[in-house]
Amino acid sequence: MMKQVVRLALALAFSCVGGGAALAAGDAAAGKVLFMKCTICHSPDAGVNKIGPSLHGIVGRHSASIQNFTYSPAMQSANKVWDEAQLDTYLTNPSAVVPGTKMIFPGFKSETDRQNIIAYLATLK
Repeated sequence: MMKQVVRLALALAFSCVGGGAALAAGDAAAGKVLFMKCTICHSPDAGVNKIGPSLHGIVGRHSASIQNFTYSPAMQSANKVWDEAQLDTYLTNPSAVVPGTKMIFPGFKSETDRQNIIAYLATLK
């Protein structure tokens, strides 16, 4: 019985690592407003690439996986899955997460802004 309690406690603790619960609390409407900064380079529409790839369906997608977009060598070798936690890390400082990326955006320093952007990106399905 004690082993089951310990396993349950560990499972609960690991499910909270990385701020997953906090990310789910983002405001998609506020994120849509913030996303306007991104539309210079990215489209929210499927199949519409600009300087950067479309971000439609980005949450859960593997990095550098849009067939008709030319990614930087750095992004091609990044091997990331854009889940909420990875997006949070990347959007904090893109060039630190993928050195050599073509994306020159310095990042969103506000955790609330990142949560809101991620909440909005999650709606792009």
